[in-house]
This record gives sequence, structure tokens and C-alpha cells, in this order.
Amino acid sequence: MELDIIEMYPYILNIYGDNGNYQILKKRCEWRGIKVNGYKFKKDEKLDISIEDADIILMGGASDKAQTILSEDLMKERDLLYNYIENNGVLLAICGSYQMFGNRYVDLNKENIRCLEIFDMESVSSENRLIGNIILENNIGLNPKSLVGFENHGGYTYHEYGNLGNVKYGSGNNGEDFKEGLVYKNFIGSYLHGPILSKNPHLADKIIFDALKRKYNINSLKSLDDSIELKAHNFIVDNLLNE
Repeated sequence: MELDIIEMYPYILNIYGDNGNYQILKKRCEWRGIKVNGYKFKKDEKLDISIEDADIILMGGASDKAQTILSEDLMKERDLLYNYIENNGVLLAICGSYQMFGNRYVDLNKENIRCLEIFDMESVSSENRLIGNIILENNIGLNPKSLVGFENHGGYTYHEYGNLGNVKYGSGNNGEDFKEGLVYKNFIGSYLHGPILSKNPHLADKIIFDALKRKYNINSLKSLDDSIELKAHNFIVDNLLNE
């Protein structure tokens, strides 16, 4: 078995080390004997693989300025991304790229950054940034139930879709409704940096499993010894919730 993974704009959408998500998926696949073919989607460059042929697409966070620079280039891929998501393609979008899948993003200067308009979602920037560690109780059936990460975003995001989890510590989408992220089919949008998959091996495995199930119709994924990773994960949870 093998998986084709596209990192979109990895040298720009990497403000908090989100490129690490690719390295984690690659290593967890290799430990299972699954070959990973990695592709880097760069601005104004032709890729050797179509977006619709990818098994996993990864997008990281960026500043408002970077989002503005990428906006027009990303719009060229709008229809392909829409079809990919509707056909159960696996996509993880973090922070700024998560915002770009909505109807609009309003920056601090009240300027609208053009977005993909794939989801009925809006993000509005505020000077009161939502910063710090965050713990969620996930809503996607993962065990352990907790998801941990670090958030640092000025964008306040609002939508009515399913969310990645309920906030137990931190702010989440907007600091108001105690929801974090967006989940639709095999699309996951989230504000969790860290990178998110290093602190949450169970989420990494869900992404791998969903991609393999879509491609090969598998029913299970070989277990790995995650005792060290989960020890670190649980240390964060226990310390923050018992402050």
C-alpha cells in the first residue's frame, strides 16, 4: 500500500511548524510498511500530481499578509479542492488555511481577503488574539477523547458545521461558543498548532486510516506503541486541567 500526500505551499503555510504534520504521517506510515509519496505544491509551479489524485492534503498556518499573497493563486484550485472534499478526500487545514475555506476573512484593516467559499463560514480578525495551550474533548470518536495543541490566532471563526471538539481549556474558534475546528466528511479544519499531529497520534492515525479506507477499503490499521507519545499527551492534559 502507498499514499500520495500533498503539502500545499509548505514554505509559506508553516508559521508554527505545521510542516511537521507531514513528517509525522510519513513516519507513522513507514512504521507500518506503507510507502509515502510526498509532493510540495508551490505558488505558480506545476505539480506532478493532480489535487484530485491525492490521498491526503495538508495545509498549515500563515500570517494575514501571507494569506493575501496566496489568495489569488489558491483560487485557481478552488474547484479541484471542492470536488476533492466532496469525494471524501482527506484534508487537514490548520489556522490560516482553515479560514481560507470559508466565505470570507476580514483582516484588522477591515479588508476582505478572498476565500474559497467552500464552507458557509466567516472569520473576522481582532486585536485581541486567542493565544495559549488548548485542550479539546473530541467529537470524532477518537480514543483518548482529548486533543491538545497550541493556538495563536486573531481570527474569530463562526460556522454551523460539526466541530473537531469541545473546548475544555483555551479559546477555540472564537472564544465564545467553546467549539473548535470544523469537520465535514474527511475535511478537518483546526486552529491547533504544535504541530497538531505530534501531540495527538490518535488523530494522525485517523487521517491515515481514512485515506487508506478511501483508497483500499481497509477495515483496520495496525497498532503502534504510542506509550511515549501518549505519556506526553496526558502530561499536558493533567497539568493544564488541574492548574
